[in-house]
Amino acid sequence: MLWWWIVLAAVVAFATKLAGFAVPARWLQHPRMAAVASAMTVALLAALVVMNTLGSGQALALDARLGAAAAAVLALWLRTPFLLVVVLGAVSAAALRWWGY
Repeated sequence: MLWWWIVLAAVVAFATKLAGFAVPARWLQHPRMAAVASAMTVALLAALVVMNTLGSGQALALDARLGAAAAAVLALWLRTPFLLVVVLGAVSAAALRWWGY
């Protein structure tokens, strides 16, 4: 039974991709479409970050990942290079876990 759901998901994904080719090019070149596409990208990335930071299975987890995300957000706000943002997030997570959070 599970394989039918997998095949259905594959067919839906293929049909969605195929439908994208049927959209007229002038619709895709409209400035509003570019704004919507960029807003969706940011929203999906933000949702992914929140779910990976606060989620633990079916429960809400407030642990070192939240501190690491806060340190990374602060580093991004201060416009530090991206590699330093990653390092600061990792170091803050390690420090918080070492302290027992």
